[in-house]
Amino acid sequence: MTDLLRKLSALSDLFARPFEWMAPGFLLALRFYVATVFFRSGLTKITDFSSTIALFESEYKVPVISPTFAAYSGTAAELVLPVLFALGLFSRPVALAFFVFNAVAVVSYPDISDAGIKDHMLWGTMMLVVLFHGAGRLSVDQVLQSAWGRKVQAT
Repeated sequence: MTDLLRKLSALSDLFARPFEWMAPGFLLALRFYVATVFFRSGLTKITDFSSTIALFESEYKVPVISPTFAAYSGTAAELVLPVLFALGLFSRPVALAFFVFNAVAVVSYPDISDAGIKDHMLWGTMMLVVLFHGAGRLSVDQVLQSAWGRKVQAT
């Protein structure tokens, strides 16, 4: 029985090896995908900021803060967080902030469609992958960790 388990374990390791090799590229692609979606939204908001403020005053119902502050802070978040996320800089704190921002976006827009909710759930899940697993080897965090002599992440 032990021999069979050893062979199965070796087979499992052999199967996993290519996926472990591809993991850093996957995490990089995941970060870039999410970052692109939100950064483009931020660029749209700054093209006509008076319209953005009007949207926050009439359509988006951000709790607790004023519509003007929500417009400025939301736009700033959509322009700054994606850049940090894509670079993999301060990955886990940024992923957490991004996740909260994403959740507030869903809660704040009462007319969001089912498809929109599914998109935000997908993006939120991708953010959680980075929060729980880190940005991987292809990140600024990894370069800084290596330069500072800290332990290198496995992925």
